[in-house]
Parts: sequence; C-alpha cells; structure tokens
Amino acid sequence: LSVVIPCFNESAVLPLLHERLRTVLSTLGPTWEVLLVDDGSTDDTWRQLAEFNRRDGRFKAVGLSRNFGHQTAVAAGLAHAQGDVVAVLDADLQDPPELLGECLECWRDGDDVVYLVRQKRKEGLLKRALYSTFYRLLDHFSAVRVPRDSGDFSLMDRRVVDVVVSMPERHLFLRGMRAWAGFRQHALPYERPARAAGDTKYPLVKLVGLAADGLFSFSIIPLRLATWFGLLSVLAASAWGLFVLVWRILGFSFLGHTASELPGWTGGVLLAILFGSIQLMFLGVLGEYVGRIYEETKGRPRWVVRSLHGLPGADRS
Repeated sequence: LSVVIPCFNESAVLPLLHERLRTVLSTLGPTWEVLLVDDGSTDDTWRQLAEFNRRDGRFKAVGLSRNFGHQTAVAAGLAHAQGDVVAVLDADLQDPPELLGECLECWRDGDDVVYLVRQKRKEGLLKRALYSTFYRLLDHFSAVRVPRDSGDFSLMDRRVVDVVVSMPERHLFLRGMRAWAGFRQHALPYERPARAAGDTKYPLVKLVGLAADGLFSFSIIPLRLATWFGLLSVLAASAWGLFVLVWRILGFSFLGHTASELPGWTGGVLLAILFGSIQLMFLGVLGEYVGRIYEETKGRPRWVVRSLHGLPGADRS
C-alpha cells in the first residue's frame, strides 16, 4: 500500500498526521509506504518530512523545486508510488486515514477504484453553494461522469494508477482522470471533518481555477454553447432587421412612433452592447481552450524534483 499526500506549508498539522498514519497503517496488514510531496513549502514542512524519513524509512519525501499546485503534487506522488494499491489523502486530515481499512476491503472484494463521497462539509455557506453548483455543472456538461461531491480522496489499484500517470496533460483534474480511466469504481460516503490545524491552502481563487480545469478538460460543451448562442444571435438579429424593414415600408406606428421618425437609437445601442458582451464572453471561452493547447504544446515537465528522501532514482515526470 502506497499513501500519497501533497503538502504545502503544512507544518502545523504534520506531527498529528504522522502519528495518525502510523497508528492506522500498522493495523491494516499490507506492507506500506507513505509518500509525502512537498509542493514548494516556505515553512519547515520539508525539514519535518526529512525527519520522518530519518526515523522511519517507510515515510518517504519528494521535494518539488517550487509550488506547482496541489494536483501536480499528487501526480508527482503517484509517479513515485510503488504499491500494488495507492491511496491519495490531503495532509490537513479532512481525509481521515482511518477510512483506509474500509477502502482496502472494497479493493480486496474486486473494486479497482474506491472514491470517498462527501456527505457533509464544514465550510461556509458560500463555498458549499459553489461546490454544489460546480459538481452539478460538471455532471451535466462533462463527457465523462465525474461523481458528485467526490474529491481526490481515493484508493486505486495499480492498473488505474498506471493509466492516470500515463496521461500527459498539464492542467490536471485528477478526479476526472480517475473517472475517465474506467475500471470498477465504488463510492464510499463519509462526513468530511474540519481541518485539523493550520489554514486552508485552497482559497476561493484556486478553487475557481480547479473548477475551470475540470470543466474545460472534460467538456467541449462551452464551445458548443458559443455556437448555439451565435446561431440564436443571428436569428434574433435577422428577425429584428426584418421587422424594421416592414416597419419602414408599411409605415405603421410602433411604441407611438413610425420608422420615418428614426426611433430606436437607444434600443440599437443596447442590442450592440448585448451582442458585444456575448461575443467577448465566448472569446474568453475560446481563450481558455487555446491557452490549454498552448500549455500542452510546450511540452515542459509537469514538475521538477529538488530533493528526495527514501526514494531511489531520478524524477519520472
């Protein structure tokens, strides 16, 4: 069993995480390793990870050269994991390691992926509403069904991990990649606790960025919406133009005026603003996809390893 945990400035929670992992993993049975990925922390996270490895070689550390982002840190951990089965947890203990035993039982029963589904959240009302909206949009728009309210907390068979690691994209959305891989998948509901210590490393801006990666990486519906809005705009403009032509020819009164009195300047300006705004919005949608194409074509490594503890070999990104 390999347990992959990304860490970014998690010094406050690491001692408790270390203690709970040792307690839980020692009771599960299989040989285990913990891969802690330091995603460019600026506190003493790396020092603590190195100390964990010095005290127990089963705790291994991957230090990235800078902050590459949570999803990339998870991918780096998966690339270095050696287990027949691999679990992914967050360092803040909102993903309780005590649930790994139940996950392993499902895996032994034949499930290739066991993903945890959040039943209750401890976040504020705004975040809960945004989470709910995002998952429902993704559920309707994505070509691959990504289970609602499922995060990265999961346990995967080696075959699934190998498929996920082989995916070369730079804008990572691991729960979508996990769903795309297929195999036999099983959901386990759990109540997500509050962060054990420290501050969240996923502010609203990063959450919006992650949501954009999920939506644009697994759906072309936004592009199709641009096409449909364009067609509707053409139809609306054609209907308006035909009406103005008939109004001018027949000379009837509309809203107390005839066409010869040249009304409609305000309406014309409003329509120009409306259609201009629609065009700019969908230019932004196109820009999101073009930007992702640009990032992919550069072909840079997804991460750079600064240092390793307890792991042989070089970076396999």
